[in-house]
Amino acid sequence: ILHIFDTEQVLFSLSIAGTLQVSISLNKVELSVGESKFFICTGTSIGEPVRLEWYNPQGERIVSSKRMALHTESSRSKLIIYNAIIEDAGIYRCQATDADGHTEEASVVLEIYQRLTFRDVQSPQEFRHGETAEVVCDVISSPVPLVVWYYQDREITEEHHSRFLVLANNNLQIQQVTKADEGVYRCEASVEARGEIDFVDIAVVVNVPPVLSVFQQSFNATADYQESVTFTCITSGSPDPVVTWLRKGQRLEPSDKYMFNRMEGGRSMLTIRNIRQSDGGSYTCNADNKAGTQERELFLKVFVAPHITQLKNVTAVEGSVAMISCMADGEPLPDVSWRRASDSLSLHPQSHDVRFDVRGRHGKSVLTISGIRLSDLGRFDCEALSRIGGHQKSMFLDIEHIPKFLTNHTIYYSWEGNPVNISCDVMSNPPATMLWRRERFTISAEGAANIRVHTAEGKSVLEVTPMSDRDFGRYNCTARNNIGMRYQEFILAQADVPSNPYSVRLSAVSQRLATVTFMKPDSHGGVPISYYLVQYKEFGLQDWRDVKSHSVQTTVVLTGLEPNTTYEVRVAAVNGKGQGEFSHTEAFQTLPIREPSPPAVHGQRGMGKAYRLGLVKQDDGGMPIVEYIVKYKTDKEEQWMTKLVPGANDFAILQPLQWNTRYEVEITARNVKGLSEPTFYQFFMPQEPDITGPNDISPSNGLGLGTVVGLGLGGLLLLLVVVDVSCFFLRHCGLLMCITRTLCSKKTATSGKGKDMEEGKAAY
Repeated sequence: ILHIFDTEQVLFSLSIAGTLQVSISLNKVELSVGESKFFICTGTSIGEPVRLEWYNPQGERIVSSKRMALHTESSRSKLIIYNAIIEDAGIYRCQATDADGHTEEASVVLEIYQRLTFRDVQSPQEFRHGETAEVVCDVISSPVPLVVWYYQDREITEEHHSRFLVLANNNLQIQQVTKADEGVYRCEASVEARGEIDFVDIAVVVNVPPVLSVFQQSFNATADYQESVTFTCITSGSPDPVVTWLRKGQRLEPSDKYMFNRMEGGRSMLTIRNIRQSDGGSYTCNADNKAGTQERELFLKVFVAPHITQLKNVTAVEGSVAMISCMADGEPLPDVSWRRASDSLSLHPQSHDVRFDVRGRHGKSVLTISGIRLSDLGRFDCEALSRIGGHQKSMFLDIEHIPKFLTNHTIYYSWEGNPVNISCDVMSNPPATMLWRRERFTISAEGAANIRVHTAEGKSVLEVTPMSDRDFGRYNCTARNNIGMRYQEFILAQADVPSNPYSVRLSAVSQRLATVTFMKPDSHGGVPISYYLVQYKEFGLQDWRDVKSHSVQTTVVLTGLEPNTTYEVRVAAVNGKGQGEFSHTEAFQTLPIREPSPPAVHGQRGMGKAYRLGLVKQDDGGMPIVEYIVKYKTDKEEQWMTKLVPGANDFAILQPLQWNTRYEVEITARNVKGLSEPTFYQFFMPQEPDITGPNDISPSNGLGLGTVVGLGLGGLLLLLVVVDVSCFFLRHCGLLMCITRTLCSKKTATSGKGKDMEEGKAAY
């Protein structure tokens, strides 16, 4: 409190004449800030009116206002001071003036002091960890108060707390404040002169900046495989930091793509679902509280399987240059390679064929083919490979070229009245149009009476039916497309019959067969040979017998010949024009009848003690085999056993034989001429097989499958009989009942039901 004036006594003035008087109700007043007070000034003059005016400590006349109000009535004036402030202190004067102008004054001393007051003390007061904190305790009073600070009920002194200092402005300074300094501090102020004391409790909060850490900073994932990745940030701080996730500076919000989760221990997680290529890059974990902000970057590396994005079919002209481009994306960028599908040839920068040039590698490759050939036509495969996977696409290289004729067959043969098709086969791209010309004249599509044109894609057939010599000659086929034009000339010549075959030979001559071989004629007459005609007859006779070859084979077998007979044979070729001349006549003689050749034998084990002996007929000597004489014996016996087998049979059964014995066999074939040389054969009969198993002890053990099945069927039959008998006696039905009624029906109709039943039982 500011003391402006010392205490004085109010002065009372008397007028010169002793009649003018002025007085104030109080002469000295103490007032605390904010209080209100009023003063009354009274002026008197005998028999005369008095004017009263107030003056403030600065000597200015007081005019009534909201804070200083004046109420004047005749010789009395009230000055009211509302909500006093320090500046209101001083001497206030009241001046009285009478009608003659005489003045008198009275004054009052106003002293204003400040009560003990805490001004706008905030609680809690927050500070950042590590900084110098100043806890504000704004307290005022007059005189100046004494301030003492307490923490945890103990006074804070500089001696005991080197980091604590009470400043001149009564604030408490804490150097390098920590979380341990947090709590409630008491600021206590007192004014000893008035015995006034008061306090305020201030909560001190220490905010710790966020501390952010991550377990793993970099993650890998593969796109388009429904994969998910979870980032984890671990935060600490006071107050608990608020964690936000950023992507390219933009805050991420919960969605189908992003899922957020916060767990105990300050763990904040971001899960990115359904990873795609665009999800790759950096993500920011931001932790923020009142004390500060901290960020950490996390990285997502997204691997993308290769995918070919550009590959188109290409059309090039034969002999030119073709460029094929293949582009692929993926992470990492794939290597691009080429393969020609027609021969699986791999094409790369080091290819041996200089016509193929491959440029580029990672994500892009250009295949350049110089001097395009028709063999390059077809599919080319582009393959993109990386450690993530591969992708393949194909393109088609189409080659445009001038028409090319596919055949060198330009000479055709025919004869008058025989139609012939002259085929003009063309390969071209784009397709060619084809025209036929004859002696500079174009043959129309409708043709003429004996000439017709049949056209299909890549083919035109000129059907000519020669009517006279002028229809034979040269015909021209012209093929044209937008690349160029070519023509091919065909000749229609008159056909002739073939020339004669030669070098006729006879081989494999037997009693009834002979094989004729010959060489093809030098000329087929322009028309393919249809077959060969072989004629033969007995020497001295006139009638020839005909045998046709199978297709154009130059070997013909003559059958049904007579033994020991001389024959003549000749050969002619036949084509569409007709039969050509015969070859020179050749003579041969069949063999006479003789004994048959020894038969061939092969053995085959029979069932039980039998042995099956296969017989293969050899040369029968010109007459049928009548029988086979089979002799056999053991190697220890001297006497032979004989078995006669008809000649039509192809096997013989030898039985009964002995087990574990070697046999010798002698087989002879006989026809009407005599016996063949014998054929010798040996075979060995094995040991008698053991019917019982090796572990059997008695005949009752180890029943065979047939025995088991038989027993099962017998048991089933017995069960059916029991059921049928039960049905007969209990239900009067079943197979037995039917039989009984059939038998009983032969009895007289007068027999009773009981008798029928008895007869039925007897029948059963």
